[in-house]
Amino acid sequence: MKERLPTWVQDWLGTVVPIGQVLLILLAAWLLQRMVRALVRRLVLRRGLPPEMASVLRRVSATLLTVATLLLVLDRLGVSGTVLWTAFTSFAAVGAVAFFAAWSVLSNIFCTVLIFTTRPFRLQDHIELLESGDKPGLKGRVVDLNLIYTTLQEVDPESADGGSVLQVPNSLFFQRVVRRWRGSEVPARWLAPPVRDPERSAQENR
Repeated sequence: MKERLPTWVQDWLGTVVPIGQVLLILLAAWLLQRMVRALVRRLVLRRGLPPEMASVLRRVSATLLTVATLLLVLDRLGVSGTVLWTAFTSFAAVGAVAFFAAWSVLSNIFCTVLIFTTRPFRLQDHIELLESGDKPGLKGRVVDLNLIYTTLQEVDPESADGGSVLQVPNSLFFQRVVRRWRGSEVPARWLAPPVRDPERSAQENR
């Protein structure tokens, strides 16, 4: 049927059809991503899925859909599937070697799984990592948790922007004592002015 059409029509179809297929693939990927996000949101609201796990599921699904969409688009544009598979396996092999070589990264990922399982703290909680005994260390409000870092928003009463942001490796939470305050309300002891050492103050006034 196509061979009976004029040459210019065949050339036009050869350009338009792949573009239409690419657009359909992108549309399907966008709709599927929205469905996944809606499913994760429903699991959070109705099944009690932890917000941290929901965030990881959204990121992983977005990554997988992006890779699958890219492979399908390249295939529709004429790139050989064998070439794509060879390139994918090569990158996967190099990535696997680099991944297993980064033991610190593996440690943080494993500790992230333990955090999701044991739930030592949650998003919006205020936590403090004690250096030794009761010596104060890093502290702040938990604003994000990913596979590598936990992001803490420091509480600074004298700062208008709420303080700086700390990115703490997840493995550190299993090496230090963690003090936790539930909820988003700032602990009163954090807002109290620091107690100065009288001897140090006397030396500074000399």
